[in-house]
Amino acid sequence: MRCTVGVDVGTSSSKGVLVAEDGTILRTVTRAHTVERPRSGWVEMDANVWWQEFIDILRELLSSTDESEPAGAPTVVAVGVSGMGPCVLLADQNDEPVRPGILYGVDTRSTAQIRRLTEELGVDEITRVGGSVLTSQAAGAKIVWVADEEPMAWARARRLFMPASWLACKLTGAYVLDHQSASQVSPLYDIEREQWHEPWWSRYAASIEPPALTWAGDVAGHVTPEASAITGIPAGTPVITGTIDAWTEAVSVGAHGPGDLMLMYGTTMFLVATGSETLRTPSMWTTAGAFPGTRNLAGGMSTSGALTAWLKDLTAAGYAELLAEAARSGPGARGLLMLPYFAGERTPIQDPDARGVIAGLTLRHGRGDLYRAALEAIAFGVRHNVETMRQAGADIRRVVAVGGGTQGRLWLQIVSDVTGLVQEVPTTTIGASYGAAFLAATAVARDGAMPRIEHWNPVAERVIPDPEAKSAYDALFQRYLALYDATADVVHELAATQLD
Repeated sequence: MRCTVGVDVGTSSSKGVLVAEDGTILRTVTRAHTVERPRSGWVEMDANVWWQEFIDILRELLSSTDESEPAGAPTVVAVGVSGMGPCVLLADQNDEPVRPGILYGVDTRSTAQIRRLTEELGVDEITRVGGSVLTSQAAGAKIVWVADEEPMAWARARRLFMPASWLACKLTGAYVLDHQSASQVSPLYDIEREQWHEPWWSRYAASIEPPALTWAGDVAGHVTPEASAITGIPAGTPVITGTIDAWTEAVSVGAHGPGDLMLMYGTTMFLVATGSETLRTPSMWTTAGAFPGTRNLAGGMSTSGALTAWLKDLTAAGYAELLAEAARSGPGARGLLMLPYFAGERTPIQDPDARGVIAGLTLRHGRGDLYRAALEAIAFGVRHNVETMRQAGADIRRVVAVGGGTQGRLWLQIVSDVTGLVQEVPTTTIGASYGAAFLAATAVARDGAMPRIEHWNPVAERVIPDPEAKSAYDALFQRYLALYDATADVVHELAATQLD
């Protein structure tokens, strides 16, 4: 039986899936991990953990196969990779990391470099070349941070990786990066020409060899005998280049065509709107798409599942209890209003010094009210992003929800009620690992057997907004916007005292 493997390295875990040719999931494996936060605003991870987890996942996926199955023992014909991003992993000439990988926009260490690059290059020119202003999401600024702050590591650095490209290299020896990921190495990528911007690369990253550019579903190389011996994947098996997890999640549910918006309910919330035109706005991220001819306007919230998990741990209650109590609390959380900026915020406010705020607390409020307020706060953040995208010209006609958070219907309903959006929920919401397996399947499809994601993963349900709840949330959303403006100065002063 022909199968593909997909592995995704996420913020809180790595996930692997073994998928049959028709899209049926045969095996899934997860390895939980934690990121390191050595200082306030720093979020990083040892890349060797990514590779070891990949090895462990593959061994378990392949060792658990049953040769007595009617369809026969699974034969892996291609491997898909995916990972969080944009990250900055710098390695030496032997592809050994010179320091831990620096994570995406939740890592805010490069504020000084963002300011310096913006002053040196000019915001208009940065936006013209790369599509976006520089924010904590800009991987290029984090490369410059290493050059400025860690000269010993910088002196050894010769190559740039992200989690997906790191796995592809470990498996095949290929040094590549997909266009979508590259477009977030701002300001070093020219989005219109779809190539590295040589003048700025030479100025800020001259000692780093630019990775070859390809597309997410293209074959990067083939599994080496050495990687085969370690992982159990047959030598010579094709491995795709892969891309950042949010875009691979969009692939997993078919939400990568013009007019589509993908909502990824994970540790953080990610939004990807797809079109054919390059849209520019200082509040969002303009990127290349996962496929040729597409462009994205993307946004990301710094907390989503991270906030609900924090409340779960704080209250020592289970998710089922909290969801039931939140449902009883009702729209508006009995007069509570929360800002979800517990780890700063990315889009659309682009404020790493924002912090969480809970307004309206009384002695009568309980944990269910707090949990309801958190779900509503995340929904308000989604609406803020969607409205900003539309103001920038995004044509949003179809919304698809994906990720672990889609398992809770209350959360989905609150987001639809707050935003007024109908959300399609696919049959399979396992996420980026499934999308990576699909891309791998398309890369090796036989004549006349090209897989289609609507066959692999059809829509299971649609979440329809409640007009009465939407009306109530409209007023609360205006208070949500006002609460940030009213508290920002005090919150920034407090953030300055939180040094570790």
